[in-house]
Amino acid sequence: MTPTRSLELALIGNCAISALVDRQGAIVWCCMPRFDGDPILHALLQGGDAPPRDAVIAVELEGFVRSEQAYDHGTAVLRTRLYDAAGEGIEIVDFCPRFVNRDRTFRPAQIVRRVRPLVGHPRVRFFVRPRGEWGTATPSIARGSNHLSFILPAGTLRLNTNVPLAYLLDHTWFSLQSPVSLMLGPDETLTSGIEETARDFEEQTGFYWRHWTRRLALPLEWQEAVIRSAITLKLCQFEETGAIVAAMTTSIPEAPNSQRNWDYRFCWLRDAFFVVRALNSLSEVGTMEDYLRWLNDVVRGASGGHVQPLYGIGLEQNLTERLVPSLSGYRGMGPVRAGNQAFEHVQHDVYGNIVLGACQAFFDRRLLRRADLRDFRELEAVGEQAWAMHDQPDAGMWELRTRARVHTSSSLMCWAACDRLAKIAFVVGAPGRAPFWRDRADTVRRKILEQSWSEARQAFVESFGGTDLDASVLLMAEVGFIEPTDPRFVKTVAALESALCDGPFMRRYEAPDDFGRPETAFNVCSFWRIDALARIDRGDEAREIFEALLASRNAVGLLSEDLHVGTGELWGNFPQTYSMVGVINGAVRLSKPWDTMV
Repeated sequence: MTPTRSLELALIGNCAISALVDRQGAIVWCCMPRFDGDPILHALLQGGDAPPRDAVIAVELEGFVRSEQAYDHGTAVLRTRLYDAAGEGIEIVDFCPRFVNRDRTFRPAQIVRRVRPLVGHPRVRFFVRPRGEWGTATPSIARGSNHLSFILPAGTLRLNTNVPLAYLLDHTWFSLQSPVSLMLGPDETLTSGIEETARDFEEQTGFYWRHWTRRLALPLEWQEAVIRSAITLKLCQFEETGAIVAAMTTSIPEAPNSQRNWDYRFCWLRDAFFVVRALNSLSEVGTMEDYLRWLNDVVRGASGGHVQPLYGIGLEQNLTERLVPSLSGYRGMGPVRAGNQAFEHVQHDVYGNIVLGACQAFFDRRLLRRADLRDFRELEAVGEQAWAMHDQPDAGMWELRTRARVHTSSSLMCWAACDRLAKIAFVVGAPGRAPFWRDRADTVRRKILEQSWSEARQAFVESFGGTDLDASVLLMAEVGFIEPTDPRFVKTVAALESALCDGPFMRRYEAPDDFGRPETAFNVCSFWRIDALARIDRGDEAREIFEALLASRNAVGLLSEDLHVGTGELWGNFPQTYSMVGVINGAVRLSKPWDTMV
């Protein structure tokens, strides 16, 4: 039996807010008024195995015995079906409205839930219990004719519903004889009836997502996995600013009782680049265009100086980390953290991630606004930082809190910044700058090849002059630093497989960190391995591993950050953009071409 608190969750959202729904249809996580806001629904971070009934939106079926859950094909509209022993049941439809209205995208901070009987007249009861201030504030409730107002310190939420309010407030069991709807969001009056509005929003939201999906350039194989991953990545973009969060949650432990609990509801420039790159590979460039708006302000705000590895989705620089004692944590495994200390870190790979993230905008003629010479000049300031820092110690991409080294992956991304600037110079009419950046890229490359290679390990290692192995060096081939067939890269892949792999799954690194040795596999590293194997002519093995990773997704096709090899259980923040990127990249890399079938 799956524990009540698990990562068997589905994501709904609309690029303004999001929510997580468990297998029994309980909405156990939602932040308002944006991804990094106050979690008004946070049962996910309250310990215990009982069905969640606080800080939750739930509907319970009397005599419940089983559930089914799936997305409507090609959409972010979720259907959960609950059944009792007699075969009677209900269907729950959850979504956040998103569609074009009056020439703009309508995406209110609103959750819509529709519930209808499937067979017979099943008995149900409803719970709508938002909380504020991380669970410390219980709302006062004002009752209207067909709505409830939940008055919280940060503002008022309005629930428009045709569920009998007396039953809703007292959690009374009653027979569900006809469809009902619940719409939780801003304190605003509907312009038409509740059921009519909910039905219209569902139809238009489904149409929007099917139209969005239809434009994707999909690989021949694994299309369902790619579609779900693409929609999930899109939902992780806060469209108002363009920022892309690493995950929707905070403080899901990387491993049981590890205290490796972090807040991922911010925009890491590293993760965002990989998201943009994956969606670009499917010809979905709108996400990149929105992200570049946000990234441009990051670059301009830095004025050619230090760039943080992450920022708030509204460009907030100070993301002070604090403990939240009011919540016990996922399965009681605290602490719960808000904010992330990594904003204070020095991570030099950020400069390469900026240039790589912006690079396609200089070459892609489909874009509404192509990058130009002015943008190039601003990126050159980023390149200067990459050049200055390419051989300096930092915390590295794994954000080690107690030691600094010259990390190979950081130097690699500094090389990428110089390399791409040399290429961009030609297309923006500044050919004289190309040799300048090419010379710098070549200098950095020589250093990496000389100082990160370990004769003793017969592999590229995690830091200059070091001996420890680290999966991040697999990115050497992906960013074009080295030919995959280079014997040194082939030997590195073999060494990493020997030291870091448990079957198809790969850990990040072998050296102990601030919390000891990592216990779980890091999902994106497993996908990096697949990419490397495909490039070195081990494609059959890569396909086998890819299928094993797809099988490790949850029931609706989502992945978290980590996986426990012994139990097969997902751990870490959810859904993790890095991991979903891996699904897309693996499918695009390994799929048979279309012309083999059509």
